Amino acid sequence: MTGVGGGTEQGDGGADEPGWEVDPDDESGAAVVAAVGRQIKAWREAAGLRAGELGAAIGYGEDLVYKVEGGRRIPRPEFLDRADEVVGAGGKLAAMKRDVAEVRYPKKVRDLAKLEARAVQVEAYHHHNINGLLQTEDHMRALFASWLPAYTLDEMERVVAARMARRSIFDRDPLPSLSFVQEEVTLRRPVGGAAARRGQLERLLEVGRLHNVSIQVMPTHYEEHPGTGGLIEVLKFPDGSAVGRSEGAFSGRPVSDPKQLRILELRYGMIRAQALSPRESLAFIEQLLGES
Repeated sequence: MTGVGGGTEQGDGGADEPGWEVDPDDESGAAVVAAVGRQIKAWREAAGLRAGELGAAIGYGEDLVYKVEGGRRIPRPEFLDRADEVVGAGGKLAAMKRDVAEVRYPKKVRDLAKLEARAVQVEAYHHHNINGLLQTEDHMRALFASWLPAYTLDEMERVVAARMARRSIFDRDPLPSLSFVQEEVTLRRPVGGAAARRGQLERLLEVGRLHNVSIQVMPTHYEEHPGTGGLIEVLKFPDGSAVGRSEGAFSGRPVSDPKQLRILELRYGMIRAQALSPRESLAFIEQLLGES
């Protein structure tokens, strides 16, 4: 995924131009953005406006208008709202906000979010970082800021927004069954500093008290540990099918074969059995919070 500078550009005489770069490897997303761009251009020309005139009328630069119309930039919602009003599209351009709402996120995140939206059961063991569904926004930003190569501001906003959107899984109806096992070290590491860590521990307690959520902690001092092969994730769907992946099995690729899934479930089951119980885990997190 590529980004431009700090995520804004200064057009010819226009205001700063926020938006998202199009991922060249995301063919389906690029097709949506290109189609939206063609519609904007068609409405602009029908209104008898040049690109610069439209940009000036909606508070953006001419360069951004050309990029959006050419499918090289993903417009933000306010761009579509203002353009719709100026060209007299009667809500047709504004309605395209729904088309671009998903493609602003990286494709692999969209694919994962679609699976999570279907899942009735999620099992996840994480050993290096706190599971993305459990992270606070401050934690996410601090975590992404430490990655190399460094994200641009544009990329940072996209990945944070995408991860935050995935948290809608906690608001679904009916609620899925969610099970998480976290290594103790992920709770002790002060990602983002002391205040961010406190907020993260408080978030874990909040989510862990939900009746459909189980959070367990794997203590660091255990000598034997069935999770040394890396993270494990298994998502199960209403029709009985499932998909899973693990860093330590099947080359890390997603699998759906029942025999392979049984291996992942066996490993996850052993990890859960050796970890602290959900009640003990919440008490442990409360203890860490009190020490912070």
